[in-house]
Amino acid sequence: MDLKTIFSFRESEDEAKPFLDHLADLRVMLIRMAVVLSVAMVGAFFFRDLLAAVIQRPLVAVDPSRASFIQSLGVADSMTVSLQLAFYAGLVLSFPVLIFLLARFLFPALKPAERRLLLPVAAFGLFLFLSGVFFAYLVVLPGTLEFFFRDAKSMHWTPNWNVREYYSFTTQFLIAFGVAFEMPMVVLALVKLGVLTAEKLRKTRSVAIIVIFTVAAFVTPSPDLVTYLLMGGPMVVLYELCIWLARWIEPKSEACGIGG
Repeated sequence: MDLKTIFSFRESEDEAKPFLDHLADLRVMLIRMAVVLSVAMVGAFFFRDLLAAVIQRPLVAVDPSRASFIQSLGVADSMTVSLQLAFYAGLVLSFPVLIFLLARFLFPALKPAERRLLLPVAAFGLFLFLSGVFFAYLVVLPGTLEFFFRDAKSMHWTPNWNVREYYSFTTQFLIAFGVAFEMPMVVLALVKLGVLTAEKLRKTRSVAIIVIFTVAAFVTPSPDLVTYLLMGGPMVVLYELCIWLARWIEPKSEACGIGG
């Protein structure tokens, strides 16, 4: 789908904007998003000690002595890791505003009643994102770290992990789950743009479930069935939620007769 096709959804029935005006609006949106993210990052940087302790907690939850296995091998590791943590924390903090700015850009032709839904939609997006992050943090990540720790021991290695690699792995792991839980938001946008329908999602349900659990089998670091189901199960639930959202968003004339 090219930019012109996307931009066509920004126009009302009575008004059409030149292509260059759409590009100008896109530039303004990107600048605003960059400013919001930068401000959130600066604010998060002042809490870098707290952020570092939070990310380290899953490792020491099983055994407090595990903290000694994280080593700083670079001169600038403290600053590099702090900036990385500030970026991800700033991304989470600014997420509702970023979603709100993106929605305002994509759908300026919405009716007043629909515009009032933008803020609740942004809040729902934040809820989904944080749900994925907390689910990974509390349920999946501790077991994952424990698996890799014991696996290194089984190879007769001492798991002295590089501080950069540890914080990079854990933060990206959490963000990945948060993004994965945003599936309903992506579906909402694609249905609004006419790319997906509830009927398409319903017909491909069986294939989607197979794909979800196949991906989970490769991504799950621990071979036990519980961890495997904890990764694939929520994604199946979210897929069913996507079908319901698609039926709700579609015009009634298109949604009639679609079975769940």
